[in-house]
Amino acid sequence: MFKTLTTFEFKLHVRNFFTMFFALAFPVMMLLLFGAMYGNEPSSLTGDRGTVDLMLPAYTCMIVAVTGLMSLPLTVANYREQKILKRFMATPIQPMQILVSQVVVNSITTVAGIGLLLVVAKLVYSVQFFGNVLTTLMAFLLVMISMFSLGLVIAGVTPNARAATSLAFILYFPMLFLSGASIPLYIMPKGMIVISKLLPLTYGVRLLSGVWLGDNLLDYGLELAVLVGITLVCVGLSTRFFKWE
Repeated sequence: MFKTLTTFEFKLHVRNFFTMFFALAFPVMMLLLFGAMYGNEPSSLTGDRGTVDLMLPAYTCMIVAVTGLMSLPLTVANYREQKILKRFMATPIQPMQILVSQVVVNSITTVAGIGLLLVVAKLVYSVQFFGNVLTTLMAFLLVMISMFSLGLVIAGVTPNARAATSLAFILYFPMLFLSGASIPLYIMPKGMIVISKLLPLTYGVRLLSGVWLGDNLLDYGLELAVLVGITLVCVGLSTRFFKWE
């Protein structure tokens, strides 16, 4: 039953142009744009690393943000507003299975987007990986869990799909452009850098970029603390305030 539900949800999911564009196409476009501008030759300005090598982990955070903050909460909020979750209560499918299937579907989209990004980066710019696979995977999972938990809070506390859309946009676009996920922080004015410290995704970008380049996971205690804290708080809030109808 759950497999059938997830398959159905995935078919609906891939028809969402916004999600597919920003999860699959937009990161690749940004990669090609900045790659064409700066190339991937090591530079003293980038710590003797290539620009694409530096930006690739940040672009993976961009993908996590669109699935976790836009796709997941908007779908769930829309289902609640249309009474879909309530109707499922009268069937063998439980509403919780809807949430789990949405997490699975959006996780698949996230991995697919990152996979496409990595293939393009490797083929076009010969991008290099300097870190440990297991450490990087752990960092990625923490970033994804924290963003998904924040998305569930948006879905849980907003009264309808319109309010969920507004709140998701308010959170998503500042994090997209001011966290380092799309534009490097080192080229931004100091005022923007100060603002970036208020955005959860900034810490995800720092963490994932660091371990991608070979740093030790424990070197990022602040980033780990912020992301774990966000996850715990958001899980608690979504559990407390989530409404099925």
